[in-house]
Amino acid sequence: MQSRFSDFRYKEVINVRSGQRLGYVCDAEFSTRDGRITALIVPGKARYFGCIGREEDYVLPWECIGRIGDDLILVESDAGIRREKRPKKGLFG
Repeated sequence: MQSRFSDFRYKEVINVRSGQRLGYVCDAEFSTRDGRITALIVPGKARYFGCIGREEDYVLPWECIGRIGDDLILVESDAGIRREKRPKKGLFG
């Protein structure tokens, strides 16, 4: 199955271990050395409709991804998942 990165934005990410719906992919981390995806990033939940910020993002290492389907991405391990705050961007980047 071939896929473009833009297709990942429309796939819901679900943690198989807990059944938790994590959200939708917003970004990815790549290794510049070998050109591979190293992690997918799912934004944290909005607090009070986004008015007071968001929770920390989920960073899902590629090794934790169990299966990628037509409309879902299943995460099979909690071990490597980490939460981190995404740096705020300025007006121009």
